[in-house]
Amino acid sequence: MMRSLFSGVSGLKNHQTRMDVIGNNISNVNTYGFKTSRVTFQDMLSQTLSGAAKPEENVGGVNPKQVGLGMTIASIDRIFTQGSIQTTGNQTDLAISGDGFFMVSNGDKNFFTRAGTFSLDRDGNLVNPANGLKVQGWMAERNEEGEMILNSKGTPQDVVVPIYSKVEAKETTVVKYKCNLDSKKPVLPENATPKMIASAAVTTNIDVYDNLGNPHRMTLNLWHTGVNEWTASASMSDANGPVTLDIPGMEGANQENSSSKMILRFSPDGRLIAANDEGTADGINQGNIFANLNYRIDGDPNVRNIRLDLGKSGLVEGITQFSSPSTTKAVEQDGYSMGYMEGFNIDNSGVITGVYSNGVKQAIGQVAMAVFTNPGGLTAVGENLFEVSNNSGLANIGEANQGGRGKIVAGALEMSNVDLSDQFTDMIITQRGFQANSRTITTSDQMLQELINLKR
Repeated sequence: MMRSLFSGVSGLKNHQTRMDVIGNNISNVNTYGFKTSRVTFQDMLSQTLSGAAKPEENVGGVNPKQVGLGMTIASIDRIFTQGSIQTTGNQTDLAISGDGFFMVSNGDKNFFTRAGTFSLDRDGNLVNPANGLKVQGWMAERNEEGEMILNSKGTPQDVVVPIYSKVEAKETTVVKYKCNLDSKKPVLPENATPKMIASAAVTTNIDVYDNLGNPHRMTLNLWHTGVNEWTASASMSDANGPVTLDIPGMEGANQENSSSKMILRFSPDGRLIAANDEGTADGINQGNIFANLNYRIDGDPNVRNIRLDLGKSGLVEGITQFSSPSTTKAVEQDGYSMGYMEGFNIDNSGVITGVYSNGVKQAIGQVAMAVFTNPGGLTAVGENLFEVSNNSGLANIGEANQGGRGKIVAGALEMSNVDLSDQFTDMIITQRGFQANSRTITTSDQMLQELINLKR
């Protein structure tokens, strides 16, 4: 009888714990990134009144006689199912669709969270505004070619978004052409006058930039001078002196030419197959076909050089000659003037791309993401934060949308995965369990009272 009392007490205590967990789940139904928990029970030790007996010659075996001593909590598990994604429109709000955690740090210790309610502080740090913890990731670094490169294999660091920072001017080094020359254009005679050339030429214009970011209008004129042959000349606004075109020789030889003209040759099916300096055999008839444009500007004694990418020999790319109207489309260059960062966006891989006033877009950083072998083993430390435990496994940190990590959704937040219908159902079941265990205690008490009343 005393055993039933203790069993009832264990049921009361543990059902109260289950009610505590349910209450915590319900209270966090609107907490971003919250993951619901559940309680599982198991029976406690049993008292053996008699052991089992094996079968004998004339009698069968006997099962053990055991009386249970109540129940206890087997585990309190956190369920990391996906919560619904709610759009907020705030570009620093981040949600995870799939597995993974954001990593935040106080400088001494790393924590992990599903709640992406981030913002920028006065220094541009991407932080959790509730506690000031800084989001971890990788910052872009400029390589030898001047490109901003992200190294997600490196050690994570504080993510900084430098709003209103400058991007330095970049000199134009490459201009790519992907235009068409109309094969029906009349062929001009060798003694064609400048006026005749001007009226028949196909003209392409593009703004290029020097090392200080000053724009210059570069013009390339092309006119039909023979069967499957075109002549091109180049000019540059604000140039100090003549502009020359030089076609590198075969196998990389570069015999400098002082002419501002070059000859382009096409196959009968309209493909560019060769380029030569005017009046020389110096040229290219295989692989990448390009020309070096050389010019000077006032105040700079150095010769500036721009590589004109005309396409690959024998392929339908770059400059072509088809029986279609001449076009000057798809002329690209890699230079730009100085600009200020005016905004940014974050993609599904967590890459933060800065948008500058000069039209440039370049990577400035990337938000890191961590996954664990056993996320249920993480230790909750409050404020929607977790830390590594002995049973969670080490954090596998890398890029979002790779290696089993979910994708990042910018301008959105992950809602709690608490299902109120499940919680209310569990609440009723827990309440009934608590009532039943309390009835066990009261009934056992009545039985003890009857036992005491035997002696009057």
